[in-house]
Amino acid sequence: MGNYHKNLVFTAACIGMCFFGVSMITLGAVLPSLVNKLDLSGLQTTTLVTFLPLGMLIGSLIFGPIVDRFGHKALLVPSCIIVLLGMEGLAFFENIPLLQASIIGIGLGGGILNGETNALVADISGESEKGSRLSFLGMFYGLGALGIPMLLGALSRHFTFEAILQGIGTIMLIGIVYCIPIRFPAPKQAQGFPVKEGLGLLKESSLLLLSLILFFQSGIEGVCNNWSTSYFGQAAGMPANQALIALTCMVAGLTVARMLQVVVFKKIKPETVLPYSLILTATGFTLLTFSPGFIRAAIGMAIVGAGLSSTYPVILSVLGNRYPSLSGTAFSVALAIALVGQATMNGLMGVVSQYESGLNLYPYLMIGSLIIMLLLFKRSLAEYQKKSKSSN
Repeated sequence: MGNYHKNLVFTAACIGMCFFGVSMITLGAVLPSLVNKLDLSGLQTTTLVTFLPLGMLIGSLIFGPIVDRFGHKALLVPSCIIVLLGMEGLAFFENIPLLQASIIGIGLGGGILNGETNALVADISGESEKGSRLSFLGMFYGLGALGIPMLLGALSRHFTFEAILQGIGTIMLIGIVYCIPIRFPAPKQAQGFPVKEGLGLLKESSLLLLSLILFFQSGIEGVCNNWSTSYFGQAAGMPANQALIALTCMVAGLTVARMLQVVVFKKIKPETVLPYSLILTATGFTLLTFSPGFIRAAIGMAIVGAGLSSTYPVILSVLGNRYPSLSGTAFSVALAIALVGQATMNGLMGVVSQYESGLNLYPYLMIGSLIIMLLLFKRSLAEYQKKSKSSN
């Protein structure tokens, strides 16, 4: 398995990341249709939605040690198939437990693919190209995530959501068929599960500091996706269709910024970009304070998306460089902590929103989180430099 074609493997990783984008968005996009079709109660809908992050957390925790032990191919193709089957389950199943199983499958496959594709690209890229290649990979998340709502929006006048999901499934199947014959890099720890080394990583303060940055990053992204439209509606009195367009501006800002980073990270070290990105994000949230109108909200959200775009590529490229022999396990730890952050901050926002003008705090909570991220990043750089000096 030693010889592999770098560009073919990179393409396979991009297909996997596209599947992750699809897995994140599909449930939210078809949920209203599912609720109508099966006449689901509020409680049933909530339990369905809870299964997605649960599946993702399991996927994020298990992929790293498996990849370090058995190599990337052992998981990439099967997890793409699991996402595809889960999506078709949403189209065909009418029985609640089967739907729940489908949603866990979408989450599990998506959680594995998110970590697996990032670790794969970090493994096949040299130190100087990691940042730009991880940004390029991240664009495919945007394609998957934007593609589903656009296709559903464009085609739902002519076809049922089930027929559209079947069509999307066919395209995904072609992607899977492409990945099957490709040779992947050999596993790094082929002699056995690196349990002792993996547990040793949990004592690494630099890994934990970087993972905490992703805790807040993922939390901010989750809160933006789930609460922005409510904030624009309640705090700024914006009509629902305009609030949705403003939210789409965030994904567009993120995707365009990742395209630019592909070039920027070839010339500038990714670590130097992150502090400026965090300040840019805070500027975007500042525009969202004091009940913004539609234009200010759309510009603010586009800036937020552009600012948030660099955190994952930067932190994962740093992790890939610092822990090359256990990159899968290091990514597992970081992405699992990130998902916990998403659940925690969404929960916190839910509690805050119960109070009368609680939603008005949304941009301020986000700016506070960004300041913490900036401090954590400075601390992690200082610690790493100190450790490098002492080991020399």
